[in-house]
Amino acid sequence: MTDLLSTRREVLSLLDDNGIPYELYEHERAFTIDDCLRMPFLGPDVTMCKNILLCNRQKTRFYLMLLKPHTPFRTAVVSKALGVSRLSFAPEDALEGRLHLTSGSVSPLGLWFDKAQEITLCYEPGVRDTPRIAFHPCDNAATVIFTQQVFWEKVLPLLGVTPVEVALETAP
Repeated sequence: MTDLLSTRREVLSLLDDNGIPYELYEHERAFTIDDCLRMPFLGPDVTMCKNILLCNRQKTRFYLMLLKPHTPFRTAVVSKALGVSRLSFAPEDALEGRLHLTSGSVSPLGLWFDKAQEITLCYEPGVRDTPRIAFHPCDNAATVIFTQQVFWEKVLPLLGVTPVEVALETAP
């Protein structure tokens, strides 16, 4: 079983050691995006992303999708946008083995543990619409908030990640 507190400490140390500015808030465990959105420190200037780890049917390709909190998630739409057939939720062992996470604590910060870089980070453009962006630091008993610029220009390069923008279909 993944030790979320140790994982959180490692991620925060990485950020601190590299002079990455962030705000940290500790709170009760938040297992859903609705739990997260009730946090008093989140305002309209912060996007709290819904993070979903997906894989193809063969479990050979993995995608971490960042969505706005109220974007409806439909695997068929994301599969089509990525050009990958039959995406589904990745199994729990992929969360633990590749990202050192458990369900409810999924975060792009877990990509630090994906040393083989087997996971593609994808995002819908709307997650960049606010001045700040928030994630769990690989532990759903805390939240870190970055400015958008810091996350995209400092955090992701530190993790060795090049994100892929995925335009999702919108209803007519």
